[in-house]
Amino acid sequence: MTGVLIGAVAVPFGAFLLLGLVSWADLPLGERTVSAVTVLSAATSAGLLGVVATAGPVEVPLGTWFEGFPLVLVADGLSLPVGVLSGLLGALIGAFSRRYLHRDPGYRRFHLLLALFVAGVQLVVLAGTLDLLVVGWELTGLASALLIAFFHQRRGPVAHGLRAFVTYRLCDVGLVGAAVVVHHGGPPLAVGLLLLWGAMGKAAQFPLGGWLPRAMEGPTPSSAICYGAISVSLGPYLLLRTAPEWSAAPAVPVLVAVVGGLTALHATLVGRAQTDIKTALAFASTTQVGLVLVEIGLGWELLALVHLLGHAALRSAQVLRSPSLLHDHHHLEQALGEPVGGGAGRWERFTPRPARLWLYRFALERGYLDAVVVDRVTGGLVRLVRRCAEADEPLVRRLAVTR
Repeated sequence: MTGVLIGAVAVPFGAFLLLGLVSWADLPLGERTVSAVTVLSAATSAGLLGVVATAGPVEVPLGTWFEGFPLVLVADGLSLPVGVLSGLLGALIGAFSRRYLHRDPGYRRFHLLLALFVAGVQLVVLAGTLDLLVVGWELTGLASALLIAFFHQRRGPVAHGLRAFVTYRLCDVGLVGAAVVVHHGGPPLAVGLLLLWGAMGKAAQFPLGGWLPRAMEGPTPSSAICYGAISVSLGPYLLLRTAPEWSAAPAVPVLVAVVGGLTALHATLVGRAQTDIKTALAFASTTQVGLVLVEIGLGWELLALVHLLGHAALRSAQVLRSPSLLHDHHHLEQALGEPVGGGAGRWERFTPRPARLWLYRFALERGYLDAVVVDRVTGGLVRLVRRCAEADEPLVRRLAVTR
């Protein structure tokens, strides 16, 4: 089973390299062929993992990167179901995109990035050490950020892709730091806190989830697999995979559950005020991932895994269905001659009007988190850099005169 498990990671990487070589050489390759390469590679990866599942848990050492940095692939009851689902969803998205992006100038680029994303995800899922997991984690983050900025002719997608990438990079410090602490035999509390920080960025958890609704600027197929299904699931998966490293510290499970609970409450409230279907689905996805973190913090790991897999499949289908759902909704409104909408919900009827107005504004402003990030954090950092530059300028002038 060694070669089969390695093939599950190598096949999507091979598809990425093939499409990259074709693009670099500017070879003529039809849309059907490009789509077939992506679909077959993802489906093959899922099939190979299915074969491995028949043999039970498998661990494959790949040698060492540096001394003390072993490279290991692990296929067990946690990685196999996530890996199979990731491959199947990658194949589904590749097939769906053949018509969705028909004649788009970036058709080949989309499938290139999709192949890289699937390869990175499979490496994250099957990695047996944090060192190898970091490689797949970074490839996945790069691919998803580039998919957000896919329509680079417009300023919005590029800005939103950059925001997601910056959030990833800030939180990836936690993952890399956790790998270093583990190598030096650090305490479980430090490992857990660093891993939680790393998972929060990828999973769009409170208060770092402002990038997720903006990520919907990318094509609908990539939104389905990245931000409805797989990419946001990698944060909880990381915590499930590394649970033995941090579960001995009592404070870490509590913090995991608190972060997940706050995220679920915030995203549920904010999502109710959204009028854009993809944004509403983004907050719904954040809510469910937050609940998965609560389950992980409570020690319900099997429930968390089942919840994660079910949510990924359902949310991916909902995002793919969203454009045609809007079309059907408009036809229904035209047939009825009036807007179609639900009445006041149960909680709205029992909430006083002043409180409803305040909650609505709070939800419409997305909890004021964006304002805090832009005005306080980012704005404060920009002002600090400018002041340092102003203080440094006289010194530079004196040095220039001295020379």
